[in-house]
Amino acid sequence: MKLRSSRIVATTATVVVLAGLATACNRGSDANSSASKPALGVDLPRADSDFWNSYGQYIKADASSQGLNTLPVSNSQNDVTKLVANVQVFVNTGAKAVVMAPQDTGAIASTLDQLSAKKIPVVSVDTRPDKGNVYMVVRADNKAYGSKACEFLGTQLGGQGKVAELQGSLSSINGRDRSEAFAACMKEKFPGIQVIELATDWKGDVASAKLQSTLAANPDLGGIYMQAGGVFLQPTLALLQQKGLLKPTGQAGHIAIVSNDGIPQEFDAIRKGDIDATVSQPADLYAKYALYYAEAGAEGKTFQPGPTDHQSNIIQLPNGLEDQLPAPLITKDNVDDKSLWGNNGSK
Repeated sequence: MKLRSSRIVATTATVVVLAGLATACNRGSDANSSASKPALGVDLPRADSDFWNSYGQYIKADASSQGLNTLPVSNSQNDVTKLVANVQVFVNTGAKAVVMAPQDTGAIASTLDQLSAKKIPVVSVDTRPDKGNVYMVVRADNKAYGSKACEFLGTQLGGQGKVAELQGSLSSINGRDRSEAFAACMKEKFPGIQVIELATDWKGDVASAKLQSTLAANPDLGGIYMQAGGVFLQPTLALLQQKGLLKPTGQAGHIAIVSNDGIPQEFDAIRKGDIDATVSQPADLYAKYALYYAEAGAEGKTFQPGPTDHQSNIIQLPNGLEDQLPAPLITKDNVDDKSLWGNNGSK
């Protein structure tokens, strides 16, 4: 990418090391080159999502191919206390930059402040911390996710009917952005559609239970918006199948479904006609640019707001910068596009 300008040890039991990743950048001819590079700490946010598991595989592949000096990768398992402990391990073992994806964007502020005081730059992936300094947020425009889902569903339903929205956690900026944008778009463009908001905390079992109750009370439900296909797709389709409601697109009784993530399973579901569309989050680019910015930050490089050379735009935040990567709407018309990471699988 083109630059725009110039002793209490946390328990290591919380660190979950990806198989093979701890030494991926320190083998063979790469050992000397990687050892001379700044140490990077990378925490994965969870292991119960196909999207985040794909992201983790891209992290592994990119760190290896670029010969980066990564510390053993941890997984905080959607637990901010584990994330804080894992970050402390990174600090204690010499990290010069940290990559994280905090799922609770309000509870990580004090940790960010501590890293800032130590002059350790932080790259936050997919989520934007509410407070605390960040060197760079690598993220797509999550408000656009909600708007794109609204416009597609609203058009599919002809502006009338009922839609269930499987919301992510509202303690997360992503859950808030997607929910607020979806609601605003529906109110403005499709006032004839009733939106049934179902808070799920990004949990598939919660989503399934609430959707089951919603279907019982609203047998005329016409659409579903899933804010995260990685955790909602399988339980949603399983429930609809069990209820005899999983009808392919074009068939009477089909429930229109729009998702977010862009995982291979969603693409397969679009091809089968089980769901209608998804917004593809770039798991491959999240990993690529998270590592890129982490190394750049460790080396003292800086960036400025404006367009980049990888079809994105860097914006100024109150607490740092954000590189907003492109996230296209995927339907049956473009689901076979080979440039989409979901058609190439994780590395």
